[in-house]
Amino acid sequence: MSRSTLAKRFADLVGEPPLAYLTRRRMTLAADLLIEQKGATIADVARAVGYSDPFGFSAAFKRVRGTNPSDFRRTGA
Repeated sequence: MSRSTLAKRFADLVGEPPLAYLTRRRMTLAADLLIEQKGATIADVARAVGYSDPFGFSAAFKRVRGTNPSDFRRTGA
């Protein structure tokens, strides 16, 4: 199956493109980890959800959640 066909079928079934789904899913998991694992660093959480760069993770988290990971953890948002 071609990449474009997969993307269209995925979006039709799930309601959003594959990359948007993956990013949203990673950030949901990251939010859970930030709240549940108080001893984990932001870099630890970034690695756990598939980011090798904590700065890239923080930027993606802020784009999706509207706040940076440290503030999210502090406020429990």
